Amino acid sequence: MYCDPRFSRVREVFERQLADGAELGAAFAVHLDGELVVDLWGGVADRHTGRPWEHGTPAFAYSCTKAITATVLLQLAERGLVDVRGAVADVWPEFAARGKGAITVEHLLTHQSGLPVVEEPVPVEEFGDLAAIAARLAGQAPLWEPGSAHGYHALSYGFLVGEVVRRVTGKSVGELVSAEIAGPLGLELWVGAPDSVIARTARLQAGERPQTGAGPAATEGQAETEEQGEAEKAVPTVVAEMAKAALDPHSLMNRALGNPGMHRLKGGANHPDILRAGWPAAGVVTTARGLAGFYRSLIAGDLLRPETLRDAVRPRVDGPDRILFLDTSFGLGYMRPSMTFPMPSATTFGHSGLGGSLGIGDPERGLGIGYVMNKMANAVSGNMRGLRLVQAVYDSL
Repeated sequence: MYCDPRFSRVREVFERQLADGAELGAAFAVHLDGELVVDLWGGVADRHTGRPWEHGTPAFAYSCTKAITATVLLQLAERGLVDVRGAVADVWPEFAARGKGAITVEHLLTHQSGLPVVEEPVPVEEFGDLAAIAARLAGQAPLWEPGSAHGYHALSYGFLVGEVVRRVTGKSVGELVSAEIAGPLGLELWVGAPDSVIARTARLQAGERPQTGAGPAATEGQAETEEQGEAEKAVPTVVAEMAKAALDPHSLMNRALGNPGMHRLKGGANHPDILRAGWPAAGVVTTARGLAGFYRSLIAGDLLRPETLRDAVRPRVDGPDRILFLDTSFGLGYMRPSMTFPMPSATTFGHSGLGGSLGIGDPERGLGIGYVMNKMANAVSGNMRGLRLVQAVYDSL
């Protein structure tokens, strides 16, 4: 492990959380102005076997994938292959069905398309067929007027944006990540992991979950106890609505989070079929170092032109989320500081993942941060463990 003395506070927080059992296994990495200043890991990667968390142990980081997928799409936009403000149907004609001809690529990236739910149950046999799932969405009508509101497209985001990518390149998001991001930059990051990586991947352990009817995915809308306590003081009505939705298997929240249902496979997100599938909304397998390196490269201009990134992180939607109830804020695929992405600085952007994983960039401070773990929290946006580490980074600057 390595920690620059300037960031000793970060190491103290990390080691305390392992020692007191808050973490099972975890890793945290920070780049400052292109330099790796924090590279910490520890604990247990697999509770069942006792396998230790090692330097190269990757983890499944759920929705941290969305920012990576957005970056792939924006790279194509820079090359003139897709118009972010153009209609999705321009590159995917079948998408125009049922009144969706005016939906833009920007609507997809900002969770405004009104397609947060795959209405028909996706059979397990189709989990690896991303085009088939996208075709299901193409045949649906939007649940609200596109552009009039936003609601977190937890899983559908990836099938929608991923199909746009496939239509203009003939390749999947995962293939482009490997060829144009992870490979050239030497990042430990896979959207669709090979078997050799799957064998090393940390095994996720479920935390305590509220009883819902839609399986493990439904808890992405829940806040961890400490966060929930604060939220209840500030917005009791919203929290009550969110809790009610979480308990209703037919709620929009549970329908958006539960289909395709990872929980239908033994071990859920630990199942090789999920790790291999490369869902562009929730499919990344990465180390903390790989995730931090992605944001280091992003803010350094290695992946997108600086002007492209500045425009992409500009908030497009901000306020109550139709799926999560709490306020969310999004640029073009990137989360911005909000109630569900509580960051120490207004200049941060990135994306969190179900259970706690975090990927963060801060161009103003030259920061690229990655956090992965395997003890899941019932949190839509990071967890207190990850947020404490991020806060310690900012306190150390």
